[in-house]
Amino acid sequence: MPTSRNWSLTGTLQRLSALLANICGYVLLALAVLVTAETLGRKFFNISLQGVDELGGYALAVGSALAFTTALVDRAHIRIELFHVMLPMPLQMALNWFAITSIAAFGGLLAYVCFTILWDSFAYNSTAPTPWATPLIYPQSLWYGGVVIFALVSAVMALHATYLLVTGNGKALNKAYGPKEAAEEVKEELEDLARR
Repeated sequence: MPTSRNWSLTGTLQRLSALLANICGYVLLALAVLVTAETLGRKFFNISLQGVDELGGYALAVGSALAFTTALVDRAHIRIELFHVMLPMPLQMALNWFAITSIAAFGGLLAYVCFTILWDSFAYNSTAPTPWATPLIYPQSLWYGGVVIFALVSAVMALHATYLLVTGNGKALNKAYGPKEAAEEVKEELEDLARR
């Protein structure tokens, strides 16, 4: 793994996570504006934009797929850490390695299954059962892109965790892939508050 001062895996993944979170935020903000316009149009002008609910479904699917990666990089997935800190370092290392490699395996499986869905939509020229009759290959491609990003990032993280495990760098492995401790979460919240 590269150890240059100019490059770090953690920094790169955090920048990617921030980018994906921003994309998610803008998509959901645009959806909120459309839903508001739709609601006001129906209430006061008796008109409908038609298809806002369809766009909402696509936005939530793509946003969720992107959020998988953000949650992974930010270590926001739920893990029970009640006894984790009391375990000996080698066992903590093994559990943290197992956790990230399990997520990577799940990411690979998810990418495979989602590809079969995307392929079926392409093969059968599937369209949405809505007035727009949107060809599903387009929104599903964006959704699949988010799933592939998750699968790739989780695979890179699993490889990095394996490297740390094999080289015996337990402290770095536990810091990068272990559950967040309460003190770490409080520190992050205070830093976030100070940035605002």
